[in-house]
Amino acid sequence: MLLPFLIGLVLIGSIQAEIKLNPLSDEFIKQINQKSTTWKAARNFHVNTSMAYIRSLMGVHQDHKFYLPPVHIHNLENVNIPNSFDSRTQWPDCPTIKEIRDQGSCGSCWAFGAVEVMSDRVCIHSNGTVHFRFSSDDLISCCYTCGFGCNGGFPGAAFHYWVRRGIVSGGAYGSKQGCRPYEIAPCEHHVSGSRPNCTEGGKTPKCVAQCEEGYPISYANDRHFGSKAYSLSSRVEQIETEIVQNGPVEAAFSVYEDFLNYRSGVYKHTAGSFLGGHAVRILGYGVENNVPYWLVANSWNSDWGDQGTFKILRGEDHLGIESAVVTGLPKV
Repeated sequence: MLLPFLIGLVLIGSIQAEIKLNPLSDEFIKQINQKSTTWKAARNFHVNTSMAYIRSLMGVHQDHKFYLPPVHIHNLENVNIPNSFDSRTQWPDCPTIKEIRDQGSCGSCWAFGAVEVMSDRVCIHSNGTVHFRFSSDDLISCCYTCGFGCNGGFPGAAFHYWVRRGIVSGGAYGSKQGCRPYEIAPCEHHVSGSRPNCTEGGKTPKCVAQCEEGYPISYANDRHFGSKAYSLSSRVEQIETEIVQNGPVEAAFSVYEDFLNYRSGVYKHTAGSFLGGHAVRILGYGVENNVPYWLVANSWNSDWGDQGTFKILRGEDHLGIESAVVTGLPKV
């Protein structure tokens, strides 16, 4: 009886050791770097950042797949898919592709990924002549079929709303850009800095059908529309072809605690517990040290990760990154 008892003590001890590790601690970061072979971890968040706040950033609702638009299938016959691709260099006249937004204390990633893709694609499909930053504020507050505002939503429904109702312009918090700039201030959810501390439970802005004072265009006339909303097959070639031909896309994936500490390399889940679903913008793809990756823009400010971006394993639907890709085409 003694041997099973001792084994039980060892197991309990190892479980307790795992539980005691703060996912933002130096010890947890060290554990990741000892286990990981394709990426490096480093500090992005202050060690005392509230985990409730961090969970609130994961704004893809668990039912999001029920709201996916119809799947569009590309005819891949005679299509030459390059080995690597980066939308930022392919369309240098479209500044929004390089921008990294900040969702602040709000689970609005579902809306950020959508309006970023819409903004990129209006520029791309107008041959660089139309520069229009779609308002995340307008989408979060006025699309009642998209979910629950700062409490999470459905990326696919955002593109349906774009086609059906249109979305006005709006830049970052305090930017004075467009009709409805973002109302939620960026906060210091990283290492110490000048921004205020982050707290969970950001409040969804009210739907106000008017532009801020001084903007020269009326709310009704500022609406820009999509012409089509669609999803993509989880086949890698389909997603690659879509990005190469039409621009960045929005994707959702499952976030675990180790992802919070991403700094460089190709991310593969290594350690830690599940936190929630998160929406991001895929900019392109490539291969690093023989590991295929998607190049992705996050919405946690440019001081997170690799200047606001990260790479994640491509081709294995890692954490669901390839199974719920949505996008659309603009009316230009």
